[in-house]
Amino acid sequence: MNNIKDIDNYREIFLTQQIYATIFSLTNKMQAKEAKYLHKLTSRQIMAIIAIYHLRNEEPTLNNIAKKLGTTKQSVKQIITILEKKGYVVTTPSKSDKRAVNVTVTEEGQQAITEAGKESICFFAEFSRTLTKEEMEILWILLKKLYRFDGEEMDGFEEDIDGRVGIDEKQIEREAREMAEVFGRIRNGGNKNE
Repeated sequence: MNNIKDIDNYREIFLTQQIYATIFSLTNKMQAKEAKYLHKLTSRQIMAIIAIYHLRNEEPTLNNIAKKLGTTKQSVKQIITILEKKGYVVTTPSKSDKRAVNVTVTEEGQQAITEAGKESICFFAEFSRTLTKEEMEILWILLKKLYRFDGEEMDGFEEDIDGRVGIDEKQIEREAREMAEVFGRIRNGGNKNE
């Protein structure tokens, strides 16, 4: 009986290693493939700006952005430095914590993230083409469950963005409808211009 348990444990070890390797390789592959769709921002830069927009009740500090992205402050600092050189964000000392730095998206950054959203929608449609809507729902649930391996919940991006960013909600709604149409056409085997 003990032998069967060992076999089960070996299989679980193997599966865990394969899951990890697949997620690692998939992340790298997605970043490499997405680069052909994006022109001004990398996927990491996009996610940093999106994290800033989703920090509803917290200051957009390097630490808070890092927590939102599930990464380190040092990694976020590198991304923010590049975004600042491009003129897409500005950093200012926090008024509530002298050790912290707040990050604000500039108007140029808002334009760049809007363009990136339009550019990346084609990539999202391409990479999800083989999945049904139901499979995407299940995969999202499973990935969030995996994220909790250390007891920490994922602070997701599904909620509304922070009102401090000054984005025209009607414009966002129009652009979202347009992107949804393009997404649907591509996922159903067409191209973005049909």
